[in-house]
Amino acid sequence: MRKKLKMSIEFAHTPWQKFKGLMLRKDFDGALIFVLNRKTRIGASIHTMFMRFPIDILFLDEKHRVVDIARNVKPWTLNITPKKPCRFVIEMKAGKARGIKIGDSIRFSK
Repeated sequence: MRKKLKMSIEFAHTPWQKFKGLMLRKDFDGALIFVLNRKTRIGASIHTMFMRFPIDILFLDEKHRVVDIARNVKPWTLNITPKKPCRFVIEMKAGKARGIKIGDSIRFSK
């Protein structure tokens, strides 16, 4: 099933943007999309160090299909690695991914 994220989005393309992610933000109501250079599993690992709120994480393949989901990840979690390789990682406030399941296609654009 195709889903459209109806929220503001930001993209993380550069190494600095990917490193910083949502760290130190007090709040964030949108979605931060990490664009990975290649399809990877280990290179898509996320941590929530220095985060101030729990997040949901979607891992998507090159066709924007959800291959894994991590829900309600608490701040200061060290290693969240997808079970399958992915090309995009989406971080959003916990609860925002409600209703999304593995296999769904996520539509997003700049």
